[in-house]
Amino acid sequence: MTRLTALASAATLAMALIGQQATAAMKTETIEYRIGDETFSGFMAWDDEFDGKRPGILLVHEWWGHNEFVREQAKKLAKEGYTAFALDMYGKGKLAEHPDTAKQFMQEATSNFEQLKERFLAAKGLLEEHDTVDGSKIAAQGYCFGGAVVLNMARSGVDLDGVVSYHGSLASPIKAEPDKVKARVQVYTGGADQMVPPEQVAGLVEEMQLAGVDLTLVTFPDALHSFTNPGADKIAEQFGLPIGYDKNAAMRSWQGTLDFYNAIFSQ
Repeated sequence: MTRLTALASAATLAMALIGQQATAAMKTETIEYRIGDETFSGFMAWDDEFDGKRPGILLVHEWWGHNEFVREQAKKLAKEGYTAFALDMYGKGKLAEHPDTAKQFMQEATSNFEQLKERFLAAKGLLEEHDTVDGSKIAAQGYCFGGAVVLNMARSGVDLDGVVSYHGSLASPIKAEPDKVKARVQVYTGGADQMVPPEQVAGLVEEMQLAGVDLTLVTFPDALHSFTNPGADKIAEQFGLPIGYDKNAAMRSWQGTLDFYNAIFSQ
């Protein structure tokens, strides 16, 4: 092979690789689905760079509703090789811009646990049926309101490999019972979070120990509520809420979550 021919072959190979990379890209889809008489709007994200079926992750939004923050988290998971579905717990169009509205939406959603569970399971079914997903490998993560939701799904025995709660409420009328919780549980909470006081943290540890649950709990001493959300500082200033973004806590909890998923899905 001449030097010119070798260079031409190398150039052809390089162009072919570039073409493959161009076709392997992030894919997203807004999915509208119905539960009873209500319409919901979720967001699916996956990356074609990864071949074959992969684990699926459900994401449950903050009390504001299904917004851009939770969709960005779904895309971050897709880049790591998962298919992520940011579900909708409130119903299409219910996105709060004021804490009073968010509180109203949250109270409506949590007033009937069986309805809440039905909405979670409907979204779980959509994720399991996606072409890219191995339906036997499903986890869930949630933020604030969503963190409490995923913990309660684990407590109620929903078939999940794992759940991750970020700055979610840890107290609940639903209690974990021995041999009922199928999921491994990971919790990240802020030591300065006024909405999740120390007694809630201690109560969760006792509850999970008595139920024999595999629990990992990490507390960040100076972190406030909503420490994963870069927009928290602006909201705190606007409404006088005791919340705030913490870059260190956000980065460490994210890496811990990826390590957690790697561990539970490699078994």
